[in-house]
Amino acid sequence: MRDKLEILALVLGFMGLFGTITITFLPTWRVSAFIGANIVVMEDLWEGLWMNCWMQVNVRLQCKVYESMLILPSELQAARALMCVSIFLVVIALIITGCGTRRFTCCGDNVRSKNVTLALGGCLYLLSFLTTIIPVSWVGLTVISNFYNPLVMEGRKRELGSALFIGWATSGILLITGIIILVSYSKHQAKDEDPYFTGAPLRPLPNPSTGGGSYLKRTPSGSHKHHQYV
Repeated sequence: MRDKLEILALVLGFMGLFGTITITFLPTWRVSAFIGANIVVMEDLWEGLWMNCWMQVNVRLQCKVYESMLILPSELQAARALMCVSIFLVVIALIITGCGTRRFTCCGDNVRSKNVTLALGGCLYLLSFLTTIIPVSWVGLTVISNFYNPLVMEGRKRELGSALFIGWATSGILLITGIIILVSYSKHQAKDEDPYFTGAPLRPLPNPSTGGGSYLKRTPSGSHKHHQYV
């Protein structure tokens, strides 16, 4: 059962890594909202962490990298930093989790070292979940707040982009991966700490009356048959 959980955790970990890289470089964190009387249907504006893009009606895409990070709003600046940290954490978690599995010989036959390594990988997955869900939710909350804010001009209002939905799904994958690894670790930790668990079934002692084994009968010493009292 543990081997299946470890394989499932590795597969989900690779999916989480692919998701974090995808949402980090997707330019569709915020997209233009077609509301009000001045509807511009000739082009669609995308805003990401590294660039903004214009999609024209003839399916012509033009992107431009931000010249300075300081021109970005605070939520996008924080999202850029946290998403880079999230990618780094997922990569380290994958390496550590791979070393903690039974199929790898990184820690040798030391079961305790493998369990501790596996638990560390699970904690890193949970930390990467936090560094992914926080920027995605922060940007999403800002978009929704500005959309319903009457003080914001209609031309500056945005809608939720596809990168945010992928980010929420990726955060769920990272959370599930960390929980699976920690549950697997806790089960084997409890089994290792059981003082009555030896890994092999106990064999009953032979009964001397059935002749299942040799039985040595205690005989009194020949030189002291009777107690002597002085």
